[in-house]
Amino acid sequence: MKKRFTDEQIIGFLKQADGGIPVRELCRQHGFSDASFYTWRARFGGMTVSDARRLRDLEAENAQLKKLLAESLLDAQALKVALGRKH
Repeated sequence: MKKRFTDEQIIGFLKQADGGIPVRELCRQHGFSDASFYTWRARFGGMTVSDARRLRDLEAENAQLKKLLAESLLDAQALKVALGRKH
């Protein structure tokens, strides 16, 4: 899924709202819904741009580690089956 706004843009929107711009006006100006704004605020609230980059990097690393673990578990299971052992 392609993101319409970057993490940096989203954090900028949140800072504008913290600066006093009404949420509805901000949403109208930039073309996103109130629900998107509040979802972003729950996820990125209080973060800086560098924090968001670090979060994205950690999420990518976590996904890669989960994939490696799943592959490792499948390999172990295949070896058990090949050796004729039960769980």
